[in-house]
Amino acid sequence: MKKITVLFCLMASLSASTIGQEHAFKAGEKITYVVFYNVIGLYVNAGTATFTTTKSTFNNQEVFHVVGEGITNKSYDWIFKVRDRYESYFKTDDLKPLKFIRNVNEGGYKKHEVVTFNHDENVVITNNGVQKVPDEIQDVISFLYYARNLDFDQYKKGDKISFNMFLGEKVYSMYVRYMGKQTVTTRYGKFKALALRPLLLNGNTFSGGEDMTMWVTDDQNHLPVRIESPISVGKIKVDLMEFTDIKYPLSSLIKRQ
Repeated sequence: MKKITVLFCLMASLSASTIGQEHAFKAGEKITYVVFYNVIGLYVNAGTATFTTTKSTFNNQEVFHVVGEGITNKSYDWIFKVRDRYESYFKTDDLKPLKFIRNVNEGGYKKHEVVTFNHDENVVITNNGVQKVPDEIQDVISFLYYARNLDFDQYKKGDKISFNMFLGEKVYSMYVRYMGKQTVTTRYGKFKALALRPLLLNGNTFSGGEDMTMWVTDDQNHLPVRIESPISVGKIKVDLMEFTDIKYPLSSLIKRQ
């Protein structure tokens, strides 16, 4: 069974360039996703991921604190047990990250990573020291919430939008291709949506290229509601299943399942 942590990278594949005046989310929001895995023509429920947003303080600054947790279902733990927790503290005005924590437990492999961002000096402090980074750098969680504030009306179908993300001691310069407005039917319901195809890095899970498609709600929330992608063995599908305390009405919902 592939790592459920793929979800965090998938959702962070949204892009960032222009942030709106009003945030698309608020403290108190909680989003739950189910990860489905397909290797023999049938999708099975492999695990869940949740993203919870609260207000906090960091270095005497008011911040959003987002916690993302991913777990495999107990029935699949004997194949590949995952208990992962990602945290990001980012500023409430420009949404720049100040601290990122990653605790992963995947099939017996454990890793603890702490990254502190210094945007004035364009450096990050990691477990292994200080590293120079470009302007406007984001972590994998803060980036998702930054990207939800984009004004997609400024792009036309086929446009590429570039971004930089720091993860695993590396800076990734990537892009996402905007594919326009579409209608998508998920396990939650039928939505008016915006379709995105991120550039993927070649690795153990993905073969690279633009094989993944993500759909976000075509309303002020820009909630990711469906992700589909082939992986090295099989396919995955990630669907929105539950949410509480979103900031705006879910006006993109056409029909509830």
